[in-house]
Amino acid sequence: MALKAGIVGLPNVGKSTLFNCLSSAKAQAANFPFCTIDAQMGQVSVPDERLTKLAELVHPGRIVPAVCDIVDIAGLVKGASKGEGLGNQFLGNIRECDAIIHVLRCFDNGNIVHVDGSVNPVRDKEIIDTELQLKDLETVENRIKRVEKVAKVGGDKMAKVELDLLLRYKAALEQGQSARTVTCQNEDEEACAKQMFLLTTKPVLYVCNVDDTSAATGNAYVEQVREAIKGENAQLMIISAQTEADIAELETYEEKQMFLEDLGLKESGCNRLIKAIYSLLNLETFITAGEMEVKAWTYHKGWKAPQCAGVIHTDFEKGFIRAEVIKYEDYIKYGSEAAVREAGKLGVEGKDYVVQDGDIMHFRFNV
Repeated sequence: MALKAGIVGLPNVGKSTLFNCLSSAKAQAANFPFCTIDAQMGQVSVPDERLTKLAELVHPGRIVPAVCDIVDIAGLVKGASKGEGLGNQFLGNIRECDAIIHVLRCFDNGNIVHVDGSVNPVRDKEIIDTELQLKDLETVENRIKRVEKVAKVGGDKMAKVELDLLLRYKAALEQGQSARTVTCQNEDEEACAKQMFLLTTKPVLYVCNVDDTSAATGNAYVEQVREAIKGENAQLMIISAQTEADIAELETYEEKQMFLEDLGLKESGCNRLIKAIYSLLNLETFITAGEMEVKAWTYHKGWKAPQCAGVIHTDFEKGFIRAEVIKYEDYIKYGSEAAVREAGKLGVEGKDYVVQDGDIMHFRFNV
């Protein structure tokens, strides 16, 4: 399952530094606006300690983690919704992403210029929110013009559903609220919403980029952001992009862990960020384990066994017969698939089985 998250924010807030740490790519990071012009993409492995532990038991030829594409998008400025700066390009890149990682500068440093002259993460957030909302409002108003006549004159049920949803979006956007604050009331509205590709319906993770001394606890800037996003249906996390860059330069796992412990952290910000994106998108992983490979597969929480089988191959879903399921904890406890079978802990599940995060799956199918 392809997954893409876009890193956005004003110029010089730490987007490219964070991108470099996440992707091991080397996007240019420098102290001037629009250092990043073209969107750059890197692929990130989703950290999952379960794969390593399973590999110690199975001894596979390789370990294949789930992956996420991260896009470093050019900084946005006021007027982007009308094409100012790199606005059109910026907005187009966001539209292609599944989720938005909105980086906010929450640190003071006189040596790093701020595009608006002072550090104010809430103001910075509102600048980008406003530009995205204005673009969405333009999109919504254009769609209303196309749908309104059909909904009022014809008997098209879905046109009426879409118009009602569009009018609620319009009301929210005109009040300076993002479209994600509007809740779909049924499956028909959810289907309409997906077809609109609005920028502000995308799930958002606000990343407060702090100095290293605030990496574990946050600071006053972070609290300002936390207060500003209440009721927005968005998530927040604290990270020090420069600290992550320093960690990335260390060679051994032990050195990195010691560095983190000195800062009062248990896990790197990059690992926490990728896990947060998965949570934001309501994603989980099931696992296949064999001599060839131990592999993580991404699926949407709540999916049933046939849908998850289709993640591996469409034929698996079409010809689904049953799924053999081992709980991760049981596999670790008994040490092998054979031992799990012998202990009677292997489950045989049908089409209605809701797959759980960490399930080790083997699908039986016939095409």
